[in-house]
Amino acid sequence: MRLNHHRVGEGAPLVLVHGLGAGWRMWEPVLDRLAARREVIAIDLPGFGASLPGPSVPPTVGRLAELVAAFAAGVGHERFHVAGNALGGGIALELGRAGRALSVCALPPVGFATRRERAVAGASLRATRALARLLAPVARTALGGPGRRTAVLGQLTGRPWRVPPAAGADALRGLAGAPGFEGGLRAGASYRAAGPPPACPTTIAWGERDRLAPYRRQSARARGLLPQARHLTLPGCGHVPTWDDPVRIAGVLLEASAA
Repeated sequence: MRLNHHRVGEGAPLVLVHGLGAGWRMWEPVLDRLAARREVIAIDLPGFGASLPGPSVPPTVGRLAELVAAFAAGVGHERFHVAGNALGGGIALELGRAGRALSVCALPPVGFATRRERAVAGASLRATRALARLLAPVARTALGGPGRRTAVLGQLTGRPWRVPPAAGADALRGLAGAPGFEGGLRAGASYRAAGPPPACPTTIAWGERDRLAPYRRQSARARGLLPQARHLTLPGCGHVPTWDDPVRIAGVLLEASAA
């Protein structure tokens, strides 16, 4: 199927895969820096952003990885660097395991949570979406000041006051209206990252202020299950780190895709 996407820059291909409830625009804070050295292809997964929902078959991380690989082949890249956030991070790991990725960078990936952590994160994400639906008609006003952005976006970002009001409002409306939300939530919750390591250089970066995938516990599990990967801590960053520290995140993505 066709995926809505934003393509910019020249160089080695780097496919960017967003997390649950987001879209390609979550990468906007880092796009200019990446595009100076990479051909960047930031996609909307099925049912998110401007991509239509996929087939009626319930999605899994593996199926979504196959879809992303087919899309990339359709735009000229059988193999490519890939980076993903949360659900997109799990997709990136699977692309690495399938031999389709030149390198993998996950910021961070799903797949390392306990059953209780998955239940807590799922309830939190559903509550955040309910709030987004409530505020969507007045999103720009609701996010008009740093205090308001902290109250509304603090579950997702480590420094919510850095998110521009317009970008926050777009993200809020996208989360509220995403038809792929429930399917994506179930796909992420059912995914386990245990298994053979990706067959390419792999970087896993975790925000130390991540409230949805708690940094200390889940990053420790990631280190244990994927010891060959490069593991990084992102100071001051949350679950969606691109607005928290664009310079650092762009640097991590460029370093990870330099192989």
